[in-house]
Amino acid sequence: MRIAVVDKERCQPKKCGQECLKYCPRVRTGDETVVVAEKAIIAEELCVGCGICVKKCPMKAISIVGLPERLEGMEVHRYGKNGFVLYNLPIPRNGAVVGIVGANGTGKSTAVKILSGQLKPNLGKESADWDEIIERFSGTELMDYLKRLRDGKIKASIKPQYIEAIPKVFKGKTRDLLEKFDERDVLEIAVEKLNLENSLERDLSDLSGGELQRVAIAVCYMRDADFYFFDEVTPYLDIYQRIAVANFIRELAKEKPVMIVEHDLAILDMLADFVHLTYGIPGVYGVFTNPKSARVGINQYISGYFVEENIRIRDKKIEFEILRPRESVSEKILLQYPSFKITLDGFRLFAEEGDIRVGEILGVVGPNAIGKSTFVRVLAGVIEDDEKRVEMKLKVSYKPQYVKGDIEELVEVFLRKINPMIYSSYIKTEFLKPLDIENLMDRMISDLSGGELQRVAIAACLLREADLYLLDEPTAHLDVEQRNEVARVIRRFALNNSKSVLVVDHDIYFIDMVSDRIMLFDGIPGKEGFARRAVGMREGMNRFLSKLGITFRRDEETKRPRINKPDSRLDREQKAAGEYYYYYG
Repeated sequence: MRIAVVDKERCQPKKCGQECLKYCPRVRTGDETVVVAEKAIIAEELCVGCGICVKKCPMKAISIVGLPERLEGMEVHRYGKNGFVLYNLPIPRNGAVVGIVGANGTGKSTAVKILSGQLKPNLGKESADWDEIIERFSGTELMDYLKRLRDGKIKASIKPQYIEAIPKVFKGKTRDLLEKFDERDVLEIAVEKLNLENSLERDLSDLSGGELQRVAIAVCYMRDADFYFFDEVTPYLDIYQRIAVANFIRELAKEKPVMIVEHDLAILDMLADFVHLTYGIPGVYGVFTNPKSARVGINQYISGYFVEENIRIRDKKIEFEILRPRESVSEKILLQYPSFKITLDGFRLFAEEGDIRVGEILGVVGPNAIGKSTFVRVLAGVIEDDEKRVEMKLKVSYKPQYVKGDIEELVEVFLRKINPMIYSSYIKTEFLKPLDIENLMDRMISDLSGGELQRVAIAACLLREADLYLLDEPTAHLDVEQRNEVARVIRRFALNNSKSVLVVDHDIYFIDMVSDRIMLFDGIPGKEGFARRAVGMREGMNRFLSKLGITFRRDEETKRPRINKPDSRLDREQKAAGEYYYYYG
């Protein structure tokens, strides 16, 4: 079984030599395996899968993929001739949270459009009527759901992935937006549970990313619907807010079916009852597995091998090494900054004196609106402290928290301006390939998705020549595998080049995986914050998690971190020992 996919945006027959047509061996024998009109069209039934057109296409627009025979006849939807193909669908369940785990671009959004009634599945053909669709899912748990969808009895509420667009489509105060969508008369509950009291009278355009995320979750929750879908709830939320949101969604699931896409595995594990895994080639095809228990499904995804399907999706598993806290850190000081304070719009940040050492990665954790980004912007030279005590005499490379894609420029041109050697073997091996940027080089910055833009911004930051590298929330919109690769890229970069890196993030495991020391921020969000001097990882993680009142354990099979249930035996045991994260029993 073979599919041929042509990227309609990349395919530009007027700009190339139509190599797909010239070099196809079947075309040379007289067959019309490839026809070029406005775009290239490939006849899958004639294609022999030689791959010549894939290699010869200068636009990298063609993918020819061999698929397992068991997928034949399992197409749910195809975006036209030589378009993306989706196989199988996830199943909403009453009284449960169903999670979706998989790489970006493997059909999650398409599945949601189908389940919410925005897209009628065509079963891989030009069109399909509802009788065919119902027959296709006959005898499955989805049949009754699709019948209700056909009859117009399903109303869906969807929280979008990219919440940055909210202020562009809705002008006004937060309260106005929430009141407009409060179809269940639960506004007060949503505001209290999501801690939005201080955001109600503010304009949406003035809200932080964390506030916008919680507003989007509240709007989704308040709609009167039969099916609720949350697409990534953790970006821009701190760990306190992530746990609160997880509990909030669990309560909703007692009433209605809830489905969620989430890349923070610790939160997904805490939240989901069942998970569907997705696999395939981003932009080419995607497959949903049958439902699995949350622990089994997440562990299979990490291992890269789906047991029931007998499918291996990658050569190596995602490694969750048990890293005992690093106590030995370089003593050579790169930057010693004095204590300082800064006041911005009624918020005050007080920073203890501290230092950043040569070749170390300094992790930064703390609640939102507590001054972490403000501290980073002082070090980056974007703003000054009140008494201008911090004097930066270093070259600094800075990736801000919110990455804007408003540059009308090719990725290649953008990166080449930063570092002319972008095609050297070193940069290809260390940055472009691990961050999967090679296929983005001929794309416009303004056309990139949130995850693609994030990866380009990380590469741009690390490719600049500097003494200190500042990365504010680099994991936002990245899937599990991409987060793992970003952590590896940052660690190799710091180690091999003796460069100092400061990373702000809310993914606990990511921070632990990359950091040599850790800085804690505390205080009263939105009013005053305190930046504590950096300490060792064990001391810092225990201080941080003790404030949260949560403990982590290691999964026996994969060694990934899992949040202990409150007041469980392990939770009580670890709290008594004062070991909230680094616990070895």
